[in-house]
Amino acid sequence: MYVYETLSGAVNGLKERGFSVDFNLLENCLVCENEKFDVNEFDIIEYYRFEGDSNPSDESIIYGIESKSGVKGILVSGYGISAEGMSAEMAKKIRFAD
Repeated sequence: MYVYETLSGAVNGLKERGFSVDFNLLENCLVCENEKFDVNEFDIIEYYRFEGDSNPSDESIIYGIESKSGVKGILVSGYGISAEGMSAEMAKKIRFAD
């Protein structure tokens, strides 16, 4: 994995390496450009965690994701107290990064 000091640096680095679409997290799938990927249709290739210096609610994580069909993109999400709601199956898929 690469080392990034900021979230924006990680976003730029991943995009330079071909992670070009932005994924959005729904309760039980990822969505991008009118496509949905359920928990079995993608892999997390890499991830980076960031913590705010003075505010615990500034905690975020960025995932580099590739779908089984070859779509590569990023998902930026909160973790800890700012984590988004998701199904148990989705939480299990991404829990190794928390």
